[in-house]
Amino acid sequence: MPVPFLGRLNPAEYVALVGSFLLVGFEALIRVLTLALPSTLITLFYRLSRRLFNRWTTPAQKRADERRKPISDSVRDASDFVDLCAMWGYTAEEHVVQTKDGYLLGVHRLAWRKGEEDIKVNHGPNSIKKRVVYLHHGLLMNSEVWVCLTDEQRALPFTLVERGFDVWLGNNRGNKYSKKSIHCSPTSLRFWNFSIDEFAFYDIPDTIAYILDATSQKSLSYIGFSQGTAQAFASLAVRYVFTYPKLNDQVNVFIALAPAMSPAGLSNGVVDALVKASPQVLYLLFGRRSILSAATMWQSILYPPIFSRIIDYGLGFLFNWKTKNISASQKLAAYPHLYSFTSTKSVVHWFQIIRTKSFQMYDDDVTPPMLLSSSSKYTKVAKYPTRNIKTPVVLVYGGSDSLVDIKVMLRELPAQTMATEIPHYEHLDFLWARDVDTQVFQHVFDALESFTGAEHTKEEYERYRHARHNSSLHTSSYFRQQHTQRGSDAAMDSDVSTAVGGGSVAGDGPTGAEDTAGEADAESSPTPADGRPAHQLRESHVPSNAGSTSSPTPSIKTNDPVPEEDYSGSASLSSPQSGRYPAGTGLDGLADSPTRPHRRRGTGGAI
Repeated sequence: MPVPFLGRLNPAEYVALVGSFLLVGFEALIRVLTLALPSTLITLFYRLSRRLFNRWTTPAQKRADERRKPISDSVRDASDFVDLCAMWGYTAEEHVVQTKDGYLLGVHRLAWRKGEEDIKVNHGPNSIKKRVVYLHHGLLMNSEVWVCLTDEQRALPFTLVERGFDVWLGNNRGNKYSKKSIHCSPTSLRFWNFSIDEFAFYDIPDTIAYILDATSQKSLSYIGFSQGTAQAFASLAVRYVFTYPKLNDQVNVFIALAPAMSPAGLSNGVVDALVKASPQVLYLLFGRRSILSAATMWQSILYPPIFSRIIDYGLGFLFNWKTKNISASQKLAAYPHLYSFTSTKSVVHWFQIIRTKSFQMYDDDVTPPMLLSSSSKYTKVAKYPTRNIKTPVVLVYGGSDSLVDIKVMLRELPAQTMATEIPHYEHLDFLWARDVDTQVFQHVFDALESFTGAEHTKEEYERYRHARHNSSLHTSSYFRQQHTQRGSDAAMDSDVSTAVGGGSVAGDGPTGAEDTAGEADAESSPTPADGRPAHQLRESHVPSNAGSTSSPTPSIKTNDPVPEEDYSGSASLSSPQSGRYPAGTGLDGLADSPTRPHRRRGTGGAI
């Protein structure tokens, strides 16, 4: 029998615990000193770190950095979401949503194509009617992560706006845009007393209700990234079972990018064992307010390429991510927008989920029985009943993403859930990869095109399966043209990658001219470790109560596939007279778009 308290951790974990306390104490000391120092000394530290970095770079690397510097600097230095959108010529609206428990959430809206700013959209009887899409960010993030890209065409919100959608982007309580409550101050413990439960019970449904009321629409399409998917899983599951069954009718399709439900854990064994042994240890390290609040301090005193390398090292240390699919210039632009405030409790909640291997609600019992195996005799935390979700769920996940266990996830989701793997993708690639527009966006467009109403009919599922089988986004001349246009930029990015270590974690990136040229080639045609072209996406059928089994021919991963039927004689998705989708659907212009090499037909009639 383990020794009480002392037996809970092994010697290596105690060393990690003590080391963590020392590091946190050192960081707190640095932060206090930074706050006390005048701005001139902070500027001096920044210049010293820049000089140190420049001593390690060659003249060729400096020239490559200068060529890409203007756009990276502009994105990095943009102060907020509105400024980021204005850089590319888009006008963003700012809204405030009050949740039922009193938090004030910042919500952003992109409703107009360039030049449409004076046109009313989804506002009154004489306005243009557009389908509504809602995007939600991940853990320790805010809405800026969707638009802080160095290429306009790789930003999903901008692409959706140009395709005729009314795009809304949400923010969690506590982050940069949502640090207000009508009941308490953000300096109080009460303000930060929230976990994934509050995101699911209030933030998501209240934001959706606000958007639908503002646009006079019956339903919207939800696109989530990472924790933004977990919040939707929980919200749709709980609200269906208990008090708000209509939420599943308000979301016509749920597209989960890099979905998160019950991760296996961290790649670093010592840290993983420590947080699994006692998730509440994070309270000792970071307190009960905001976690990692010193990140902004380090960003202000470190030269951007050094800050970028530190982030890469941290991602590699915790998750074994190499971030090689993201260009160095994109990292320099986006990493300063990566962090946003959240509660320590929400991170503790994730480690409770990892520890129990169950997508469950927050466990308030901080002193459970000594043996985990016996705790279920006395108490059992409620799991989110995700199998009860009625909204169509489309998963797009990375084969190299350590936070996704697709077999476990499919077993916990409804039978009709569909999933597609992008083999060489990691977690953050779904936001910022060089080829995110060609690898990911088409899956989003197909789902939006197939699921359009709140009825969730069988015909919509058949339509999506048929679309995925007949679509080949990589043979499209449009996407080849986009890669050609970005060829010179890719070469510049590869040069910058050399300057900051090739985006690798531990200096394993290219260091010479030959390696740089190789990276430029890889940027236009990325290849996973097994030698297959990256665009050969792995799609297969997975039974609901079994593991993943690959079928000889590509198909959608689903627990209960809809049978193939004869599509001849069914109504066309596009109008035979105009070759376009009906006006106001948010899909006008798709039928004759060069991204559609095949005309699709389904049984659901015109969209």
